[in-house]
Amino acid sequence: MKTFIAYTVTIATVIAAAIFARTLVEAAIYVPGSTGVVAPLPNSQAVDSNVSVPPAASATVATIAQNVAVTPPGYPVRLAIPALNINAAVQDVGITAKGNMGIPNNFVDVGWYSYGAIPGQTGSAVIDGHVDNGLALVGVFKHLSDIKTGDDVYVTNYAGQKLHFVVTDIQYYGYENAPTSEIFNADNGGAELKLITCGGTWVPGQKTYDQRLVVTAKLEQ
Repeated sequence: MKTFIAYTVTIATVIAAAIFARTLVEAAIYVPGSTGVVAPLPNSQAVDSNVSVPPAASATVATIAQNVAVTPPGYPVRLAIPALNINAAVQDVGITAKGNMGIPNNFVDVGWYSYGAIPGQTGSAVIDGHVDNGLALVGVFKHLSDIKTGDDVYVTNYAGQKLHFVVTDIQYYGYENAPTSEIFNADNGGAELKLITCGGTWVPGQKTYDQRLVVTAKLEQ
C-alpha cells in the first residue's frame, strides 16, 4: 500500500512539474501579436512587406521602397523616460494582418509606427511597448502607468538629435475601442508623441489585457 501511495505521489509530482515547466516556457517566449489598437492605412513614409498596400497606392510601392533603403535621419532610435528609468532602443513597426499596430519583437525595445508621423513632425508619432507577457516576464513599459503629467520624455533620432517632449495627458481605453483618430491622426498644429501599452486585467482567453494605456506628450520648442 505504501509503495502504491509513493508511486502515485511521484506520478503527480512529475505531472505538476511538467505543467509548471510549460507555464514558464510560455511566460518566457509569448509575445502578443500587436497592441490590439487599430492602425490607420499606411502613408507614404515606409513600406512593410508584410502589410497589404491598398490598390490605389500600389503604383508607388517601388518608389517608396527605394526611398526607405537609406534610413531617414529623423527616424527614432532611442526612447528615454528618466522618471521611469526607461532607456530603450526603437524598432520600426507596421500593421499586422488584422489591421492593428505592430509591436516590437522583444520585451526590452519599443516600437515606432513607421507609417505615421516621425517624432518631432506635426501630428502624432506613436510608440508602443510591452507591459509584460501576462505572466512573469516584465516588459519595457511595465511601469508606464506610474508616469505623471509634466514628466520628460526624450526621443533620439538617427541624426543624433535629442527631442524633448513633456507629458500632457494620460488615458485608459477598452482594448477593443481605443480611438484610432485620436491616437494616430491627432493634429493640433504641433508635434505629439503617443506612448501605448496594455493595462487593466489580463484576459487569458484573449491573451491580452482588457485596457490600453495611452500617454500623450508634446514637443518642447
